[in-house]
Amino acid sequence: MSKKLAIILVNWNSYELTNDTLQSLYQTSYQDYDIICVDNASSDESLNELRKNHSNIIILTCDQNTGFTGGNNKGMQYAVEHEYAYTLLLNNDVAVESDFLEPLVQALDANENMGAVQPLIYFHHDRTLIWNAGSNFNQWLGITKTIGYNKKDAQQKYRYQNQHFVNKIDWITGCAFMVKTEVLKKVGLLYDPFFIYYEDVDLSFRIKNAGYDLGYAPASVIYHIAGMSHKSTKKTAEGYISPKVHYLNARNHIWLLKKYTSVLHAPTVILYQSLYYLSVTAYFIGRGRWQKIKALYKGIGEGIKSGIHS
Repeated sequence: MSKKLAIILVNWNSYELTNDTLQSLYQTSYQDYDIICVDNASSDESLNELRKNHSNIIILTCDQNTGFTGGNNKGMQYAVEHEYAYTLLLNNDVAVESDFLEPLVQALDANENMGAVQPLIYFHHDRTLIWNAGSNFNQWLGITKTIGYNKKDAQQKYRYQNQHFVNKIDWITGCAFMVKTEVLKKVGLLYDPFFIYYEDVDLSFRIKNAGYDLGYAPASVIYHIAGMSHKSTKKTAEGYISPKVHYLNARNHIWLLKKYTSVLHAPTVILYQSLYYLSVTAYFIGRGRWQKIKALYKGIGEGIKSGIHS
């Protein structure tokens, strides 16, 4: 019989990060879970190291790098087929508090209408600096905003001692996304063509549109290194961030807005986003980031021409 919770990690050429996350998870007080690690066709020794050093977890493999969406979907499909009650998508570059799972599970246990929840997430390098304390969506401008980002939380005002406190939010970050598996059966998994970026917002919106609430449980705390998937350690002529990031971000954001923007909000969304992309273009011109401009407008073009499933 399956355990109550499936924790899904995706590894791609990053065994050291994944190993650190796994070692942190092994210290948790909650025990009713299985860890499912999906190796996304790593070209290094990651898969061999995982098999050698972590025989207690479930390891799945992909034939090619299927991105954040494809890797997590493979894990989620396993969770659905093996009938886990809850499924947690967790980045492979986090450390967790030993009691971080209990508030999340309790939030879902206690509220029939709560479809998914997330923890309070601090930066790994400064554990008083907030990375994500919930999120909201501005329908008039088409902005997905993270609450508390880069703010100091010296008094831990965002963390409530009441283990059952849950605040409703508009979307949940894919960094730590715990969802009722029965909800996934109803709304589907991540949309594969996203690859990475905005796939978590799309899944969140589908869950809300199905009539469920999304929650933020600040009694649950983890620490995120952040930026590992798109930021280079060496600066090039195009900066630290790959042009591909801007391509995917622009394309996926437009896909998202085309799907979820109402007729009422469309004029202000189009105006704001047009001004935003013009300002980004001006910045890139000033910095001489020509490959990023090319990637950005490729993403905008594909976003406008094509769309995502209904």
